[in-house]
Amino acid sequence: MRVIIQRVKSSQVIVNGEIIGKIGRGLNLLVGIANTDTGAELDWMVRKCLELRLFPHEEIGTAQGLVDRHRWQKSVQEIGGELLVVSQFTLYGDCRKGRRPSFDRSAAPQSAEDLYNRFITKLRASGLLVETGQFGAMMQVTIENDGPVTLIIEKEAT
Repeated sequence: MRVIIQRVKSSQVIVNGEIIGKIGRGLNLLVGIANTDTGAELDWMVRKCLELRLFPHEEIGTAQGLVDRHRWQKSVQEIGGELLVVSQFTLYGDCRKGRRPSFDRSAAPQSAEDLYNRFITKLRASGLLVETGQFGAMMQVTIENDGPVTLIIEKEAT
């Protein structure tokens, strides 16, 4: 399982000209499911996304009037942030050979959708607002990245 995790000021996803998911401060999660993923990878990834300390504890003005950010003190749970989860099968695109990506490692749509929905359900159990894209749809995602802070998180099946 791969997730591109981005700390955002806001983010939204549009399908067919309509906003279907929108968040304020929190995390934008672009989620790729591999054909080997199971509930074990899913559980690990949920914990990682909710518990990673990616947010500042506070901002303190300095003598020069600058802002000193303590950037890595709080998790999305600790700040009561929001999550926008977007399916992204292309995260498993392999571009090492030829001129067209291979998606052999991406999970089949039915399996991927099941794990994606379970991922969302587990994130919602945290009590945070969780918005989503639409699985399998063409989407336009607007991300106001904060920092920018963008990380790739990966958990391979063992």
